[in-house]
Amino acid sequence: MNYESPLRYDRARIHAAALYCSDGRMGEHFDEFLHNGLSLPRYDRVSLPGGPACLAGHPQAHLEEQGVLDELGFLVEVHGLKRVVLIAHQGCAFYATRLELKEPRLELVQRADLVRAAAFVHRVTGLDAIDAYFARIVEGRVRFERVEV
Repeated sequence: MNYESPLRYDRARIHAAALYCSDGRMGEHFDEFLHNGLSLPRYDRVSLPGGPACLAGHPQAHLEEQGVLDELGFLVEVHGLKRVVLIAHQGCAFYATRLELKEPRLELVQRADLVRAAAFVHRVTGLDAIDAYFARIVEGRVRFERVEV
């Protein structure tokens, strides 16, 4: 099978990346928020279970941490990243299963992890433009709440 996308290819880079959970139920919401809410078309994507959790110092995510660090280093060097957006989401299975957390502690840890991950990204990349958001499900919609880092 062959398929041709109707979208035009644009070579220009916007020098931003987003690190978020790979939960397929949230992917379109993350894209819509980053494209329209933050005006970041064609952002570089770094997606894995738990997203920013892997940069928050959890021993359960040690292997993922190294992989994401390598990716971010590559993107800073080769794609000229100047901004990173970190997104955690409500009901994340990584936190519930791998870290064995339950609400309300689960969300509190996620928010703290966003702050820790932002500090870690700054320390290893030197970037100052790091934003963090918590995606909450409200009446069948996804609301993105800024987390101060």
